[in-house]
Amino acid sequence: MPKRTFQPNRRRRSKVHGFLVRMATKAGAAVLSRRRAKGRHKIAVSAGFRD
Repeated sequence: MPKRTFQPNRRRRSKVHGFLVRMATKAGAAVLSRRRAKGRHKIAVSAGFRD
């Protein structure tokens, strides 16, 4: 049986899906603005320990 695909890692999570990474490109900023417009409670993943 293969291993599970989700191997939690807080640093990798924020470096791949974090706010600063989203803001670094025009497309990522568009993602954030769409999520704001939709009314999402969280627009990007946070560091994790204290959300």
